[in-house]
Amino acid sequence: MHHSRTLPAALALLLGLAMPAARAHGGHDDGPAAPPAGAAPRFAAVSDRFELVGVIDGRRLTLYLDHAGDNSPVQDARLELDLGGQVVAVARVGEGLYQAELAQPLADGEIPVTATVVAGADSDRLAADIDWHASAEAPDKGGWTRAALLAAAAGLAGVALGLWAWLRSRRSAAARTGGAA
Repeated sequence: MHHSRTLPAALALLLGLAMPAARAHGGHDDGPAAPPAGAAPRFAAVSDRFELVGVIDGRRLTLYLDHAGDNSPVQDARLELDLGGQVVAVARVGEGLYQAELAQPLADGEIPVTATVVAGADSDRLAADIDWHASAEAPDKGGWTRAALLAAAAGLAGVALGLWAWLRSRRSAAARTGGAA
C-alpha cells in the first residue's frame, strides 16, 4: 500500500523539523563567551586584603566578602556601601554574605560603588563601577524566549504539514484503489 510508505516519511519529516526546536533551548554552556542573557548583573571590587562581589537581582543586592589571599569568607566584618553617592543599608546574613534592598532601581549608566570593610584590626576601602543598563539587564524569569517561541511555532507547523501530507496520501491511495483507506 502507498500510505504505508508515507507514514514513515511523515514521521521523518516531523523529527527533522523538531531538531531545531530541540537545539533552541536556553541555559546551556557554549563556552567562555559573554554571560547568558538574563544573567544577574555583578560587580567586583578588590584590594590587597579583601574581595567584594555584588550580584544585583532587581532591587535586591547580594554581597560576598572574601579574603583576597585565600578566597575564604571574611568572619564578623562590618560593611558599609555607597552606590553612586547613595548610602545603602547592608545586613549580614552569614559569614562573608550580606544583603541589601535598594530603595529604588538603579539608574542607567555607569554607577560608582564604594565599600568600607572593617574586620577586626583590618580595614580597607574598595571601589568598582557597575555598568548598568536596566532594559538590557532584565533577568529572564524562566519565560519563553523569542527563539523558543519561533522553534515551537516551526515545530507545530511541521506537525500540521506532516499530518496534511499523510492524510492527502491516504485519500490519493484510496481514490486509486477505489475504496476507503
